[in-house]
Amino acid sequence: MSKERFTLRSAVYLIPMKAGKVLLSRRFNTGWMDGKYSLIAGHLDGGENCFDAMIREAYEEANIKVAKKDLIPVKVIHRMSNEEYVDFFFITKKWKGTPKVMEIDKCDDMSWFPIGKLPDNTLLYVKKVIETYKEGPPFFEFGWD
Repeated sequence: MSKERFTLRSAVYLIPMKAGKVLLSRRFNTGWMDGKYSLIAGHLDGGENCFDAMIREAYEEANIKVAKKDLIPVKVIHRMSNEEYVDFFFITKKWKGTPKVMEIDKCDDMSWFPIGKLPDNTLLYVKKVIETYKEGPPFFEFGWD
């Protein structure tokens, strides 16, 4: 009798930065944390690495093209929310194109915010990553308590 193996969900997050500001997008009509700001993000599809997933998501969600060499991995989180995830966060300061909302059915705002003054309605784990990406360990756990 074989037991089905646990499958872990994984997501990638992009922290685009310019002039001390970070680009956030507000969740809309998704059924999870709507009205909260997050980052350009998405699930890994099977058979793709984290860099390729991040490049794909940046284009799908914000119409920007990011080169692999310009993605800097900064944090990994093992997170429990509605499901268990491992999240990979990347910073970039270079891209081609002007960011804009491409998934109007999932996002109702995309705006630049000073890193030290993120909106109160930013997802807590996202806020923690943005505020601590330069310090602390590159890995932490969130939502297990």
